[in-house]
Amino acid sequence: MPHLFEPLALNSVTLPNRIVIAPMCQYSAVEGLATDWHMVHLGRYAAAGVGLIIAEATHVSAVGRITPGCLGLYTDAHEQALARIVRFMKETGPALTGIQLAHAGRKASMSEPWKGVKPADKAKGWVSVGPSAVAFDEGWQIPKALDEAGMDRIVEEFRTAALRSARAGFDVCEVHSAHGYLMHEFLSPISNKRNDDYGGSRENRMRFPLRIVDAVREVWPKERGLLVRLSATDYVGEEGWTLEDSIAYAKELKARGVDMIDVSGGGSSPKQKLELKPGYQVPFAEAIKKAVEVPTIAVGLITKPEQADAIIREGKADAIAIARALLNDPFWAWRAADALGHEVAVPNQYLRGRKLAV
Repeated sequence: MPHLFEPLALNSVTLPNRIVIAPMCQYSAVEGLATDWHMVHLGRYAAAGVGLIIAEATHVSAVGRITPGCLGLYTDAHEQALARIVRFMKETGPALTGIQLAHAGRKASMSEPWKGVKPADKAKGWVSVGPSAVAFDEGWQIPKALDEAGMDRIVEEFRTAALRSARAGFDVCEVHSAHGYLMHEFLSPISNKRNDDYGGSRENRMRFPLRIVDAVREVWPKERGLLVRLSATDYVGEEGWTLEDSIAYAKELKARGVDMIDVSGGGSSPKQKLELKPGYQVPFAEAIKKAVEVPTIAVGLITKPEQADAIIREGKADAIAIARALLNDPFWAWRAADALGHEVAVPNQYLRGRKLAV
């Protein structure tokens, strides 16, 4: 069996293979509510032979959304809309269902990307928050620095969203601690200029994100999978968050019962410098896996079946996450199975097409 198609256990739930659909924002929610677009978008992947489908960044509050079109999970209506989609995915295929809980922090209240990188229209926007009153870039909103009460509120919002996620039926919960959003903003000295117990030293900068992880861990069912996504580096050198910092953070996450680390990178600074090439972030997943002895997911221009299989076979990561390649070809896992000489689960309704593909 190709290594890419080996099952992977996370506590009492098991991925049928190592292909993970990374969270991909669709900017198509209405007041944070999932719509028929999300049903079609996520539902088609349930028929696509993958191992884990992680829904897009789903925000724990209205002010935590990246754009007015982003998903939320902060009312009964939000929970019910997502539960409907989870039920459909589970009825359609064996893939595990996952949710990514997020807060955009200082990168909130932006326009949908096809409208240009700019703040949301005043009629639709809101005041963003962050660890410090430091904007992401010129022309971006200056966030309101969070006080203790504000941080306490956000911790409880993550806790409540995790409870809602469990009731909605998700198998896996991923806490979004990457890409320059709120948790990453506290971690990175680029965005965290505080001089209290939540700023300064690495230990202090990790304090608030770890409080959030603790809150989610307390309520997320022990038998289901708990992931954290992190940016291994800010790509700005020693002045930012580094791989060494990420290893220290991952050790704390492992100690708190996190089952797997989803290793990405960047997002904290417009000055980041990175070289885009196939598998360019895989070494980060490998370094954290070996230093911390924790399962990892590798991401970053993984597009070829042979490339994906080699990452698993060579022990560089335990799973691979794909986003844009699956937007381009929702049945990428079918092509991978063909290339590697394996089979994947296919709904009865698609069997004729699968035979044609072979």
